Amino acid sequence: MLPCSHTDALPTTAGIDKVDKLRFQDFLQGALKRNLPEWPETLTRLLQSMNLATDSGVLNLAGVLLFAERPELVAPQCVVKGARYLGNEAYVGGYTDNRDFSGPLRKVFDDALAFILRYLHKVQAGRGVNSPGLPEVPESVFEELLTNALVHRDYLLNVPIQIFIFDNRVEIISPGHLLNGVTAEKIMEGNSNIARNPILASYAVKGLLPYRGQGVGIRRALKSWPDIAFVDNREERLFTARIRRPGIMGETRGLPD
Repeated sequence: MLPCSHTDALPTTAGIDKVDKLRFQDFLQGALKRNLPEWPETLTRLLQSMNLATDSGVLNLAGVLLFAERPELVAPQCVVKGARYLGNEAYVGGYTDNRDFSGPLRKVFDDALAFILRYLHKVQAGRGVNSPGLPEVPESVFEELLTNALVHRDYLLNVPIQIFIFDNRVEIISPGHLLNGVTAEKIMEGNSNIARNPILASYAVKGLLPYRGQGVGIRRALKSWPDIAFVDNREERLFTARIRRPGIMGETRGLPD
């Protein structure tokens, strides 16, 4: 097993009985071509060998986030909060929609992505009049950035990932500044190979999230949509991705400084 030097390897209060067996079975059959063990002792040993449970027989943080039935009851910080604001600033009472997304990491990802896409304009982009419109910003951009936030956030900070949708931009605010030696410039060039949560990253690569490895997602997002700014706030311990939305009907909408 991995040492507990990484946050996602830390023990939790959740026993093996908190595993969502149907979800875990689907993963085992799809990724490893094996069935879910029938006996609790065998299941415990399997989870331990997969770096999802500790030597004492409880789920570690990665095990909870990926396969627990109700991760938010064990790790409340794993909830993602989304808000749609009118205008370009966040203010008390200014949102028109406010949601919390909870559950295993894949469900959180799917629900948060759907929330963002709901508030993006649809464009024809040269397609036929009767063809369904495409999001004004490619869906793949938000897939990459949401995955990056879920896999690499600092789960020791008891605050959620926040998604703010404004008229001129979408912000994905992730708890935890970049690790020492990593800069926004480096991740934009794909020159970062330090993982804060290596267990989560290893399972995301196996298909639980659309994750292709450290540094790859940011470059793919920028290739699809260059109008993304990254802000590493070390004082407030936050990392923000700001995605510019295109102007509508000739409107010019700038990002804040």
